[in-house]
Amino acid sequence: MSETRDLAAGFSAGEIEAGRRMFTGEWNFISAAGSLQSLPPMRGPEIAFAGRSNVGKSSLINALTGRRALARTSNTPGRTQELIFFGGHDRLVLVDMPGYGYAAAAKSKVAAWTRLIHDYLHGRATLARVYVLVDARHGLKAADDSILDTLGRAAVSYEIVLTKCDQVGEAELAERTEALKAAIGKRAAAFPDLIATSTHTGAGIENLRAAIARLLAERVY
Repeated sequence: MSETRDLAAGFSAGEIEAGRRMFTGEWNFISAAGSLQSLPPMRGPEIAFAGRSNVGKSSLINALTGRRALARTSNTPGRTQELIFFGGHDRLVLVDMPGYGYAAAAKSKVAAWTRLIHDYLHGRATLARVYVLVDARHGLKAADDSILDTLGRAAVSYEIVLTKCDQVGEAELAERTEALKAAIGKRAAAFPDLIATSTHTGAGIENLRAAIARLLAERVY
């Protein structure tokens, strides 16, 4: 395959192919952890997905892996209450984090989710990056600031992924993208680029795979 550069996305054809191969093959549920003590043993690089409740984390994981129901999706906000671990080939692990910002959840439950997320982010040596999902229709909300602050304090690398981009027009998407870039430009732990996706149309999925492949190629485990 040609190594010509994909100028729009910034990924070479080789990186696109590496990302495709990385997510091809068998993917399986590893475990669900509701506390620091129940986290599975670290086995390889972990890519975690964070975001407000119902932003589309489970749908994105299914799209990345080409599975219809690897991660359970729900229209009920706050359903994912644990860290859910999925394993692929070559030791790669994907982590579906509990959604945050669900106002109707009990305060005790929100506090438990928050502790779990904070403990995981501060103590997981194999965590390569957190992708923070933001609904393209709404942009950053106050609830996002808390997790971004936590990621910054923990010195965890993260990148913004816009979801549901098929549900906004091109002009609005461009405006939202520029606003997000300006906002994260002030945060040291934030990766400067962002990736726009739609699990409905498949837009941006190969770019996200390529981004993960590039990231892991630059790290040693």
